[in-house]
Order: sequence, then structure tokens, then C-alpha cells
Amino acid sequence: MRLFVAIKLNYEMSEALTDLQGRMRYLGVRGNFTKRENLHLTLAFIGEYPDPEDVIDVLETIDFEPFRISLDGIGSFGRLWWAGLGGGDEPNELKALTKRLRRALADAGIPYDRKKFSPHITLVRKPVSRSGAIPEEILCDLPYAEMTVEHISLMRSDRGKHGMIYTELY
Repeated sequence: MRLFVAIKLNYEMSEALTDLQGRMRYLGVRGNFTKRENLHLTLAFIGEYPDPEDVIDVLETIDFEPFRISLDGIGSFGRLWWAGLGGGDEPNELKALTKRLRRALADAGIPYDRKKFSPHITLVRKPVSRSGAIPEEILCDLPYAEMTVEHISLMRSDRGKHGMIYTELY
């Protein structure tokens, strides 16, 4: 089963990002837009792993005080456009939480993608725009939203008929 550990977004954050995606579409951007219910912040991508209970055991050891994150900027990793995070308590609290989580996964022998953590929320994959870049109108008028992170979730990823389906396991 394909697993990852993530922060699920609150209504305000999801709404702001969905509106942003709508503005992108209005400006002629095409691509594989992340569905509202799939918007999230990945802390650790585990991939194929047979026993989610092992991961849940690790998650139960991760303590942290609630902290705030807010949308801050938009960028790209090649053929992927994302919304960044900043303000509030981030990046220090978010990075510290991610470091503790990844260390605990490693100590438990649970493999995960060890790419450097770069906090982002995927908006669209394989984007196509008139200019080939993120429209200037989007870069100049980013939405504001914030939320308090109170827990992290273990998510399962399944390929469905119309894209990925994410299910919260813990």
C-alpha cells in the first residue's frame, strides 16, 4: 500500500488554493490540477509499505505543540506548480516537526523518500500556459490563508479511475 505522512488543510486554506486554481484556469492554464480534497502538505513520502500499523506506532511518538502556517508565494519544480508556506511559526516549527518525524521513521526502519524537505502544496502538474510560466497576474495577487497545525495524518494513496484518491488512515 502506498503511504505518506501529511498535514491536511483546513477549509480556509483549501478554499484559498481552490480559488487560486480557478484563477489559473481563467487565465488559460491547463494541466492536472490537484483536486480540492487532495490538497495537503507532505511531510514524508513512504511509498509502498505493507503495514500501516508500523507507521501509526511511529506517529504516536511524535509530540508537538500546535503551530501556525500560512500561504506564502508560488513557485515551480519543473513541471509542477506549488503554493509555498511561510509566516506564522513556520518554517522553524514545521521543519523541526518534519525532522523529528523523519528521524523516528528511520529509527523504526521505515523507508521514506529522503529528498530535502521543501514545504509546498502541489497545485497543478504538467501545467501549460500561454507564456510557459506562472502567469504574472497570479504572482502579483496571491491569496492569504492560514491555519493551526494540530495533528499529522497517515494517508494512503490509490490510483482511481479519475486520478489519485487519498484516504486518511490515522
